[in-house]
Amino acid sequence: MSLGIGIIGLPNVGKSTLFNALLKKQQALAANYPFATIEPNIGVVPVPDERLVRLAEITKEEEGMANLPPIKPATVEFVDIAGLVKGASEGAGLGNKFLSHIREVQIVAHVVRAFEDDDVIREGSVDVLSDYKTIETELILSDLQTLENSKSKNQKAKVQGKNKNELLERVEKELNNGIPARNLKLSDEEREIVNNLFLLSNKKEIIVLNVSENEYNDENTPKIIEKYAEILDLEKNNFVVICAKVESELSELSGEEQKEYLESLGVKSSGLEMLIRKAYDRLGLISFLTCGEKEVRAWTVRRGAPAPEAAGVIHTDFIKNFIKAETVSYEEFITNGGWKCCREKGKVRFEGRDYIMQEGDVVEFKIGR
Repeated sequence: MSLGIGIIGLPNVGKSTLFNALLKKQQALAANYPFATIEPNIGVVPVPDERLVRLAEITKEEEGMANLPPIKPATVEFVDIAGLVKGASEGAGLGNKFLSHIREVQIVAHVVRAFEDDDVIREGSVDVLSDYKTIETELILSDLQTLENSKSKNQKAKVQGKNKNELLERVEKELNNGIPARNLKLSDEEREIVNNLFLLSNKKEIIVLNVSENEYNDENTPKIIEKYAEILDLEKNNFVVICAKVESELSELSGEEQKEYLESLGVKSSGLEMLIRKAYDRLGLISFLTCGEKEVRAWTVRRGAPAPEAAGVIHTDFIKNFIKAETVSYEEFITNGGWKCCREKGKVRFEGRDYIMQEGDVVEFKIGR
């Protein structure tokens, strides 16, 4: 399962700087003027997961290998979408071309600038509330046009005995009141119909507060989130606090140097780690693990997925040919030193088609032909 995160926001709020830092290389032009990003920059980055190294070490020892097996973490695709401005839905700035790129991602990371810097141009930016509402309004305006187009094509469609347009008109009314599609109260059937319209304001979102280096530490984070959650009238669980400048500096350091630098700031995890964890949480995703001589790997699957579905992430043929899953928790696997000892001590569970995958499961799928 691929995970795509779109980085959106007004120009010069730190999107491209953050994107460059996430990829640890200058793939996007982080210039101090509007529209530095002319095409959406796309980069695939590994999901930080220290468990994989430990699994590789145990596999090497258990199998008597000369070197560690290849380590393949799960990946996330970040899309740096050019800065939007007021009127983008009508073609202002770089317009609809960039609104369309948002449809391709699973979740948006809406970067807002939560610090003052006279050296950075504010292109249409006023304050966090105004900046956030400007982008949200452009997404809603684009959605209203999508609804208008859909209504003209669905005069005869029925939903629970009602014309589908009645649902679309209700959604349209709420959008006109400034309520994004993701916040509408809909039945499961209605939500499925709205999902199929691919409305931009229906995307799950993470609010990324880009703060100054002086404010950036774990002690301040809860207070910063509480402040802006109240200002934006959003749930605190929607927020991540980062410092794009710090992330940029981290990208130039080695792994050990990064840890030391973060510790000096009073921060446990990098912005990349926090953003990916939040995306997994908001989208309801978990990771399961496989390990052996060929590779040690993390795989992404939706929370609540049964074992055959997880097997299908590895190869679609595994779904229909699934027999069973040999499963052990990561903690048990590490404590007992690998598959052999786990099997000898009876720690391995044999799970069937109804088994619901858990975060950190170490698995070997048994597949028939």
